[in-house]
Amino acid sequence: MSHYKSNMRDIEFNLFEVLGRDEVLGQGPFEEIDSETARTILAEMDRLAREDLAASYEDSDRNPPVFDPKTNAAPLPEAFKKSYQAYMDAEYWRLQIVEEIGGTPAPSSLNWAMGELVLGSNAPIWMYAAGPSFAGVIHRNGTDRDKRIAQIMVEKQWGATMVLTEPDAGSDVGAGTTKATLNEDGSWNITGVKRFITSATNDMTENVIHLVLARPQGIDGVGGPGTKGLSMFIVPEHHFDHETGELTGERNGAYVTNVEHKMGIKVSNTCEVTFGDPQVGGGEPAKGWLVGEVHNGIAQMFQVIENARMMVGTKAIATLSTGYLNALEYAKSRVQGADLTEAANKTAPRVTITHHPDVRRSLMTQKSFAEAMRSLVLYTASWQDRVQIAEHKGERDELAEKVNDLLLPIVKGYGSERSWVLLGTESLQTLGGSGFLQEYPIEQYVRDAKIDTLYEGTTAIQGQDFFFRKIVKDQAQALTHLNTEIDAFVKSEAGNGRLKVERELLAKSLEDAGALVGSMITTLMSADESAEGGDIRNIYKVGLNTSRLLMVLGDVVCAWLLLRGAEVALAKLAGEVSEADKAFYEGKVAAAQFFARTNLPKITAEVAIAEATDLSLMDLDEASF
Repeated sequence: MSHYKSNMRDIEFNLFEVLGRDEVLGQGPFEEIDSETARTILAEMDRLAREDLAASYEDSDRNPPVFDPKTNAAPLPEAFKKSYQAYMDAEYWRLQIVEEIGGTPAPSSLNWAMGELVLGSNAPIWMYAAGPSFAGVIHRNGTDRDKRIAQIMVEKQWGATMVLTEPDAGSDVGAGTTKATLNEDGSWNITGVKRFITSATNDMTENVIHLVLARPQGIDGVGGPGTKGLSMFIVPEHHFDHETGELTGERNGAYVTNVEHKMGIKVSNTCEVTFGDPQVGGGEPAKGWLVGEVHNGIAQMFQVIENARMMVGTKAIATLSTGYLNALEYAKSRVQGADLTEAANKTAPRVTITHHPDVRRSLMTQKSFAEAMRSLVLYTASWQDRVQIAEHKGERDELAEKVNDLLLPIVKGYGSERSWVLLGTESLQTLGGSGFLQEYPIEQYVRDAKIDTLYEGTTAIQGQDFFFRKIVKDQAQALTHLNTEIDAFVKSEAGNGRLKVERELLAKSLEDAGALVGSMITTLMSADESAEGGDIRNIYKVGLNTSRLLMVLGDVVCAWLLLRGAEVALAKLAGEVSEADKAFYEGKVAAAQFFARTNLPKITAEVAIAEATDLSLMDLDEASF
């Protein structure tokens, strides 16, 4: 039986009943994907995920790839390759890419709904299948040569990687030292070592295309210090004809020189890659081609990074959802103890643990967060739909771009932190000692989910990006729009009286969150040394609270989205519904009320903690730690 438990009813509820995606399907850039087709695709992807993709999840963990330094490869287990091929053969990945390179564009909201199913059932499949979406970035930014390469990548279903991190340049990408030297034929020789490169070796595709950030040498005006001095290069594992795509039989000097031994997602090869070292492999130079023939690497790479951050958040949330559903199934069958009202009666019948108050608290905590964050992912993707529609018209929807940018750190940072913590403290805990055993999937979920708080920018990086770039640099334009939407909901009659208390709690949390943002901006301004009384060290106070702000606004947005769903559910319950739908809608209302009542009141305390922040922690001698 599959470990993976999907929640298709809630996915469709968010897409069609709350977000109204029927309105964009079947028209404009999505003309070939109407509402009925979208539902059929989701149903088939759900089946594929539960049956074919999930089938190799446990085996891939127990029998991970082993790196062979003689071949510079780490072959994948056969069971995983079978699951991967089932996904590629289904060809739903084509819905993520433009028509010019072999795609059938679908709304981002539909793609990330499908993404939840793949990422929840066997996340490394999605990662190894990144070639077509990376090809889209090359096509968007490239010359005619690059556009042809992008087409070849899709036609051949090649793998692809994003290559940023170095041993001494992790989160500090601008400290990278990998070099690029121009050749007479217009290609570049890449030299350096990169680390933590996902999917850099596999035996499922004949070629892997590395997208490498490197610092050009000897070119006036480019290659300087920091991120702006980095350029992005197409560096293939094997050389190929740029017109036909046929491999030339020549090996490029980009070699995997180590595969990390990891806590989780073990089948996902996380590699050290060495470029252009004469002592490695056959000693060949690592030749690459400048993307678009422009030195704009960090901006180009951020198009990959932003998609990756959406992926990480979706993976985390998908894992929490299946973790909760596995815990729920166990709780419904696990008989243990008498009902609390019969605790003094030694002969009272034993009951399933769903009768126990704290188990119910735990289950509703898991349910409310899993469903809130699913709403968060799909709501964010609905803004990406708007960007796609505008681009199809040859226009830009700047508001949609800004709101999407604001929400991405919440999806990735808030989503990964909440999911990882809840999987361990609630989902696994529901199973008691059994949760610690490999006979149940949750212990693997916990190990696999921890990475989500780390890669594509740690939670601390997400918090800093959220405040400094997405709020301050944006002059809070996107935040103001989001605030206006939430405030309008607060002042409405949503829920016809049934959500009155929750809307009041949301109003107070929105006010508190605004106060926190205002306080942090004031503190930031006081760090300006050119202003009277300015003290640069005050910026430490801001840094001590950026992650706190991310979590606070994550709670506010998620509460609002759940309450929006509850409003829809209450309207449905006012009419005729089936018994199954009645239970579903009542569950949506209960989850929204529980989330609002148990999480929003805590925000007042978070604001008080932030406003009381001083410099004592930064003044503490390192030895005292």
